[in-house]
Amino acid sequence: MAATNLSTEFIGRRGRIFAMSFVMGLWSVLTFGFYRFWMKTRLRRYYWSSIRPGARPLEYVGDPLEKLLGFFIAVVILAFYIGVVNLILMFVSFTLFDGNTAAYVASFVGVIPLWFYARYRARRYVFARTRWRGIRFGVDPGAWGYAWRALIYWGLALGSGTLLWPLMTHRLEAYRINRTWYGDRQFQQGGSARMLAKGLIPFWAIAAIGGSIVWANWDSEYTELTLGLALMSAPLLVVAWGWYAVRSFRVLTATKAAGAIGFRSAARAPRIIGIYVFGYGLAGFLTGIAGIVASFIFLALMFAAKGMAFSLDDLDSLTGPGIFLQAFGFAIYFLVFVIWSTLRHVFVTLPIWRHYAETLEIIGSESLHDIRQRDRDEHREAEGFAEALDLGAAI
Repeated sequence: MAATNLSTEFIGRRGRIFAMSFVMGLWSVLTFGFYRFWMKTRLRRYYWSSIRPGARPLEYVGDPLEKLLGFFIAVVILAFYIGVVNLILMFVSFTLFDGNTAAYVASFVGVIPLWFYARYRARRYVFARTRWRGIRFGVDPGAWGYAWRALIYWGLALGSGTLLWPLMTHRLEAYRINRTWYGDRQFQQGGSARMLAKGLIPFWAIAAIGGSIVWANWDSEYTELTLGLALMSAPLLVVAWGWYAVRSFRVLTATKAAGAIGFRSAARAPRIIGIYVFGYGLAGFLTGIAGIVASFIFLALMFAAKGMAFSLDDLDSLTGPGIFLQAFGFAIYFLVFVIWSTLRHVFVTLPIWRHYAETLEIIGSESLHDIRQRDRDEHREAEGFAEALDLGAAI
C-alpha cells in the first residue's frame, strides 16, 4: 500500500490576533500582570487551533489557574534556593576574596542550569496539554539531565567559536525528541551533526574573511576603513545564521520519526529572514509613531493643566493635575509595550507560524490509526519555573 501524506494548513488571521493580543495586553497591565496566565492560554488555544494537519486542528487544553498556582510554587522554591545559595556565596566571597564580585559572578553562573531546567519543564507541560485527533502528546521527565547536557554542549559550542554548534544543536534536539510521545508512539531523532554542519559553512566563511581583514589591517592606516567593512559584514552574518537555523530545522524535521510516521518541511530561509526583518522593522516603526503621538498628547495635557507656566516639578505633586499627569504618563509607558507586543504577534509570530505550518507534511499517516491514548501528566507546577525566571513570555 502506498504511504499517504498529510499536508498542514494554517487558518489564523492577523485581524483576530491583533484584537486578542491588544485587549488581553491591556487587561494584563490593569491586573498588574496576573491576567497574563489567561492571556497566554487564550493565545495558545488560538494558535494551536489554527494549525490543522490533515484538516484536523491541534488542541491546547492548558488551564490558566494551573499556570498561576505553578508560578507561586516555583517562586517559593526559587526564593528559598537562590536566597540560601546567595547567602553562602556572599560569605565565601568576602572570606576568600575580600569582596562581593566573585559572589555575583558565581550567582549568575548558578542560575544558568535553572534556566535550562525551566525550559525543559515548560516544554514538558505544553506537550502534556496538547492534543491532536483526541490523542495527547507527552514528554518524559529529564529536566536535570537536559540542564547539565545543555551546559556542556553550550560550553563546547561557544568555546570552539561555533565550530561545535551543529553538535550542540543535534544532541540537545535528540535528547528532547527521544523523550517525546504522541499517545503510545515514541518519537526518534535521527541524522547527525555532520548533516547540520553544512548549513554553517556560509557563516564560518563570512566570519573568517571579516576576521582576517581586521587582523591584517588592525595597525595600518586603514584601521577605520577596516572596522567599517567589518561592521558592514555583521548583517551578512545575521542572514547566514538565519539560513543555518532554517536549514537545520528542515534537516532535523526530515530525520524525525514516530514509528512508521515521518515528516518533511519545505520551510524557506529567505521567507523566514524576510518576515523577521520586515516584521520587526514595521512593528518598531509603528510603535515609535504611537509613542510619539502619545507623547504629544501628554505634553498637550500638561500645558492644558498648568498653562505655559508648567514646570516638570509639578509632576511631583500628588494632588490635582500632578497626580493625573503621573497616571497618564504611566499609562502611555505601558501602552507602548502593549502595542509593541501586539504588532509583534501580527507581523512576526503569526507569519512565522503560518509559514512553518503550511510547509510541513506528515508522511505515512496511515499509521496514525494504530496509536492509542496515553495517561494524563498532571505536572503540578505547570510552567512555574519558566515564568518565575522570566522565560514564560513565549507562546
